[in-house]
Amino acid sequence: MKYGLIGEHLGHSYSKEIHEMLTDCVYELHEIAPEDLASFMKERAFCGVNVTIPYKEKVIPFLDEVEENAKRIGAVNTVVNKDGRLYGYNTDVYGLHALITRLGVSLDGKKALILGTGGTSKTAEHVLHMLHAGEIRKVSRHPDPSKGEISYEQAVKDHADAGFVINTTPSGMFPHPEQCPLDLSDFAKLTGVVDVIYNPHQTTLLANAYKRGIPAAGGLYMLVMQAVKASELFFDTTYAKEMTEEIFHTMEVRKQNVVLTGMPASGKSTVGRILADRLERDFADTDAMIVARENREISQIFAENGEAYFRDLETEVIRELSQRGGAVIATGGGAILRDENVSLLKRNGQIYFLDRALSELLPTDDRPLADSADKITALYEKRYDRYLATCDKRINCADIVGTDRSCDPDAAAKSVADRIYTLFVGT
Repeated sequence: MKYGLIGEHLGHSYSKEIHEMLTDCVYELHEIAPEDLASFMKERAFCGVNVTIPYKEKVIPFLDEVEENAKRIGAVNTVVNKDGRLYGYNTDVYGLHALITRLGVSLDGKKALILGTGGTSKTAEHVLHMLHAGEIRKVSRHPDPSKGEISYEQAVKDHADAGFVINTTPSGMFPHPEQCPLDLSDFAKLTGVVDVIYNPHQTTLLANAYKRGIPAAGGLYMLVMQAVKASELFFDTTYAKEMTEEIFHTMEVRKQNVVLTGMPASGKSTVGRILADRLERDFADTDAMIVARENREISQIFAENGEAYFRDLETEVIRELSQRGGAVIATGGGAILRDENVSLLKRNGQIYFLDRALSELLPTDDRPLADSADKITALYEKRYDRYLATCDKRINCADIVGTDRSCDPDAAAKSVADRIYTLFVGT
């Protein structure tokens, strides 16, 4: 291996994708058992490696030189082999600094809370000092007062005037995305929130910040920028800002789902299949998944078990799909009625509302809540504002294909899919 990432368990790392967009080198993911680390480092048969848990501290004794940032933090995440000598760096510092700077929030003199006391918290503390934050407090479930750490209860009681919060814990990461390390409602003076987690794209902590109008950002940009800095060290080069921003945008798009919402018969399934084909992605239809799992039609489920039972099935399917990335998802017409569903869909996705005119929504027998014109009209009036309130982007189908129905249905669906493709890829 010339270039790659070493760690004990690498899972679904994004590093290979990022590094291979930067250069044409082969970047490998190399899992190493603890007992094999010493031999790997002593052999020095690599040009450059990134280092992740649990080896960021354990590689240091094998290095010939360690840069100042890494020394202060006590962790190395990048090792470069220069003519047989190993040099250690911490590019997480660069990545986190870039993330907070991009958020556009001044930290000058502001009290900051770091959630967690692990290795990443040391990086966060170092970066906050670089950005001239005021009082900095580390918050822990099991605080060590001798190190100045405080409990979450103390944070609420004595530091509710904090202006900035950064989460360095795994709380909210898949497979437990419903977790949230802190209730932001207790902190009225917050002007910025950062979560270093990048999967899911929108953690519960970030979602709560957005609801309160607080500038916030997740960890994907940090991940990309630390990789950029590592690659610059590997190859003794500098990448243009435009290139690195484009890589971040590409990664953001690749990992997000495209979620289609809208009234029954608005074309979500048809548009979704066309869009998935164009994006070369998996396609999932929540209604079809429910039918397949229950081995009966939706109308039968409603008749035999009622709407509440169906909605529970729907939430179960959406929860499962929310853990995916890079798919196209067509939802049932009532999926947005539950706040929980909307939150789940936004964890790793953008919601596009297919806004089709009421006159074009035709009743069908397989939709028990929309099997007559009167029912469709009632649903439309009841749900329209909800569709608008829960979407990230509204797709006015009439603006794309017209309202005279002269357009072939398949051609109309393709036009709508093309519009979403342009918006999604171009965002």
